[in-house]
Amino acid sequence: MSRQETAEIVALQAFAWLAANDELLPVFLGSTGASLDDLPRSARSVEFLASVLDFLLMDDEWIIACCDAQELPYEALRDARAGLPGAEQHHWT
Repeated sequence: MSRQETAEIVALQAFAWLAANDELLPVFLGSTGASLDDLPRSARSVEFLASVLDFLLMDDEWIIACCDAQELPYEALRDARAGLPGAEQHHWT
């Protein structure tokens, strides 16, 4: 499995967690301009999955909650984002 394929799987797990989070999903939708109707189609887009990870990586509490729920190591979201296109534009400092 390639690095990008692994990253997409983690991003899908993060998206599933976010979609089930009644408090955080509206914040994500509001910040991206996406609607509930957009989600099924958007989930097939690598760019959209990257935006999910970008959003979650803004807050340590979101990272911890997502990773705990998905039984992922805390660095998994960061590593997944680095494995998707566009990561070279981010400064991880």
